[in-house]
Amino acid sequence: METAIILVFVIGYLAITLEHSIKIDKLIPALVMMAISWALISLGIDSFPNWFDSANHALVENFPALGHEAKMHLMEETLLHHLGKTAEILVFLLGAMTIVEIIDYFDGFSTIKNFIKTKKKSKILWIFCGLAFVLSAIIDNLTATIVLISILQKIVKDRNVRIWYAGLIIIAANAGGAFSPIGDVTTTMLWIGKKVSTGHLFGYLLLPSLVCMLVPTFIASFLPAFKGNLDVEENEDDKPKSRFSGTMLYLGLGAIVFVPVFKMVTHLPPYVGMMLSLGVVAIFAEIYSSSKFSLTEYDGVESDAHAHHSPVHHSLSKIELPSILFFLGILMAVAALESLGTLFNFADSLQTSVPMLGTEIHPGGHAGVSDLVVILLGIGSAVIDNVPLVAASLGMFHEPMDNELWHFIAYAAGTGGSMLIIGSAAGVVAMGMEKIDFFWYFKKISWLALVGFLAGTLVFFWTRTLF
Repeated sequence: METAIILVFVIGYLAITLEHSIKIDKLIPALVMMAISWALISLGIDSFPNWFDSANHALVENFPALGHEAKMHLMEETLLHHLGKTAEILVFLLGAMTIVEIIDYFDGFSTIKNFIKTKKKSKILWIFCGLAFVLSAIIDNLTATIVLISILQKIVKDRNVRIWYAGLIIIAANAGGAFSPIGDVTTTMLWIGKKVSTGHLFGYLLLPSLVCMLVPTFIASFLPAFKGNLDVEENEDDKPKSRFSGTMLYLGLGAIVFVPVFKMVTHLPPYVGMMLSLGVVAIFAEIYSSSKFSLTEYDGVESDAHAHHSPVHHSLSKIELPSILFFLGILMAVAALESLGTLFNFADSLQTSVPMLGTEIHPGGHAGVSDLVVILLGIGSAVIDNVPLVAASLGMFHEPMDNELWHFIAYAAGTGGSMLIIGSAAGVVAMGMEKIDFFWYFKKISWLALVGFLAGTLVFFWTRTLF
């Protein structure tokens, strides 16, 4: 039965990886393999030799000797435990997504466009990469990519030039998301799973992530695509449609940044702080939307299409539920393998059976997972979605909180996906928005992402000696 579950997982994994080829959204195989995996566990509960107690992070002693009812109860408790941990991540993401949509409701991101005063291509490149790096650490790399490419489309009219900018934005956004607990889904998973803390995450990964962004941007600024000037057009329609656009931008971003502070002060799960932040932002959104003079007027007519209903309801209606359901499916499917002890046994064989990828002693004086294993995981995240890779690592490795392994995994999985356009959520959304060809990206951008990834890795090796 365990073999059947592994086979279901592998088939589902392949379907997720090949979603663009088979034309089936990745949330469908994720949900199907999750449901089938747990159904097979329930049907074959008496045949499994091991059971991993995730709450205590240890294999259950004498599991085969337990009765059927005891095993079923243990399975239900484990399923509930994993659902609770997954729900923490999903509720957190729902809150963050809603705040971002509220900012967009007030056209807050148009404020960013006012920062760009130059027409020089190389300077615009540095501005967008810098914004991508900073914004992705605050509102996550996926949202930052969507926002910046939307602004880019208003500034750079030539698509052949614009896709170059989009490629570098992907690299910068993924780098920025790696060092922030709210910058990337995988980093959020490690943070909520109590594998990394905010302070250590910044300490370990800020410099490596910065170098991962700076090196490709510096090299690209000398390429022919970024030589010369652009014709930056001013358009009356691009002006903010609400006089509160700037206020809501800073309020929303500040509310999201407040979440890690709330967690450190109260020691409550991050989703509680995110719900508080959402509530505060929603209060101001409702007040501003009901203000008689909240909207600008063109020819005496209100220009905002949302004037007659709640901004919070409108924002909730725009949440990407397919992404939320995908995370639910993949995290619960990985949880099924973890519960059987499959990932635990795989990690053990990975570290002991293969000398080249075995354990080694790191500067802290403790045994750790080989650097090569994590580097391969980073490269693998360019081919395979990094969410299931990190979810699998949570079940495979059991180093304590803030062990360098977790920080290296956060960096590798977060930035390694930039090497292929399908390797990260930021890349996939940019591919859709600009119709970027897979092979064009591979030939023009992938080598820059690889150089940045390796440069950041070397800096990480140096920074970990400081801890």
